[in-house]
Amino acid sequence: MFKKLAFTTALTLAAFAVQAQVQAQAQEPRRGGTIRFTAPYAASFVSNDSHVSNQVQDEIYGYGLHRSLYKWDAANNKPVPELATSVTASADGLVHTFKLRQDALFHNGRKMTADDVIWSLTRIMDSTKSYPGARHVRRIKGAVDVEKGQAKEISGLKKIDDFTIEMTLNEKAEPGFFFFSAITSIYPAKEAQAPDFFNKPIGLGPFKFVEHVPGSRIVLERWDKFYRAGKPYADKVVISPMGEAASRDIAFRNKEVDVSILGPTQYVAYKADANLSKGIIEVAEVFTRNMGMNPNFKPFSDKRVRQAVNHAIDSELIIKRLVRDKAYRATGWLPLSSPAYDKDMKPYDFNPEKAKKLLVEAGYPDGFEFEWTASPNESWGIPIAEAVIPMLAKVGIKVKIKPVEGSALGGIVSKGDFQAYIWSNTSGPDPLTAMKCFHSATPQSACNYAIYKNPAVDKLIDEAGATDDPAKRLELLKKANAAVYDDAPVWFFNYNKAVMAHQPWLHGLQPNATELALQHYEDLWVDASSPAAK
Repeated sequence: MFKKLAFTTALTLAAFAVQAQVQAQAQEPRRGGTIRFTAPYAASFVSNDSHVSNQVQDEIYGYGLHRSLYKWDAANNKPVPELATSVTASADGLVHTFKLRQDALFHNGRKMTADDVIWSLTRIMDSTKSYPGARHVRRIKGAVDVEKGQAKEISGLKKIDDFTIEMTLNEKAEPGFFFFSAITSIYPAKEAQAPDFFNKPIGLGPFKFVEHVPGSRIVLERWDKFYRAGKPYADKVVISPMGEAASRDIAFRNKEVDVSILGPTQYVAYKADANLSKGIIEVAEVFTRNMGMNPNFKPFSDKRVRQAVNHAIDSELIIKRLVRDKAYRATGWLPLSSPAYDKDMKPYDFNPEKAKKLLVEAGYPDGFEFEWTASPNESWGIPIAEAVIPMLAKVGIKVKIKPVEGSALGGIVSKGDFQAYIWSNTSGPDPLTAMKCFHSATPQSACNYAIYKNPAVDKLIDEAGATDDPAKRLELLKKANAAVYDDAPVWFFNYNKAVMAHQPWLHGLQPNATELALQHYEDLWVDASSPAAK
């Protein structure tokens, strides 16, 4: 269902990662020491509950603390079973039988069972909580009934025995694409219902919770009973939130952290440095940067206004000057690395005169004013909005920026408390899952942030989910993507080129195209040259 990155640019970028992997494999992994990671997208974490946050910032610690039914295999660009020893599908492709691991122990020593899996996925469908993982669990038959309060159990989840689960989906799909992220983590059913559970959460991951100092760090230590023999290698993982690129740069150059996600300015500087350039991994991620427009704000309810916004902005200039070419121009929602990417689609041309004409046709000859919610992120936040403002002003659209902290952005957007927002949203790896965010049945709290509705697009997405023919599925999704692009519910800005700098003593990093900042900590290790080797 998902193909490896096959386009030339991605292969070139992956070469950096392959080189790093070869170097790491040449040495025997060393046990001990501390891995010092950074969470680069905000100044804090949203919650100790990985089900709560729709931001990668919180998944970064979730990858150490928790486990889901699947994990993402970055080397082969596909999901693989993690908490199951086997997964078999019925002849019609709807029913999947999971044989669960019998050696997976929660951090209190209790063995995971089918009850924990079913409870966790059912919890995510609590509509009063707006858990972002609901967008994935919703693919299970009967999950929507729980979300609507019409049932207490998901009919499509059936316990066969303590270590066997039968999962019936609404459509023919690979469940691995839904259940590999921290937002679908499996919690201990009984323990997670205790009032103080999230003060010191326990999971199934390679590291157990030690402390969370808000705005400073999350500390995890090795779980010696992790089910993968000999892993994890490190004694401890310390994850420090650093939303400002300058702060990450200083900490990295001072050897206080082992990795740093690079912003545009650092990207240019690190490439030009003879030593720093040796420790860079680049990958084309499945993220689309965009400005979402709320149709409940009257001007944005008109397709012509949304198209005008796309024509009024010189995206190429912003990518070149501000993003410093650390991105690819968006030509739709689905990115370059998606198997449903349409290379023949052209981006909206920079055409202010056409934008003015569309505004006149929509009844806004003098333009209008809107409030733009943005975080400080230099690649898709306030700096980008500030560059766009004079471009929109030339066609009569005035903008007032509403600054918010990065950790608050997701909650604001999922509740619809905006006229427009600018964000970076996942648009892969599975194109069907990505396009589901534009299905009218998908609520805003899940991922339909622009409250998009188009019956023709719904039909295409539904047909794509029903077909057995992979080629037909991709063709239907290409059509859905093209229709969404024409409707312009967002300003289609760019697809992300992720860049991570790492210290020479850190080994085992993977070129994760679903999000480079998400790493499997059990595979990472530090050699004796690390300042935190002991």
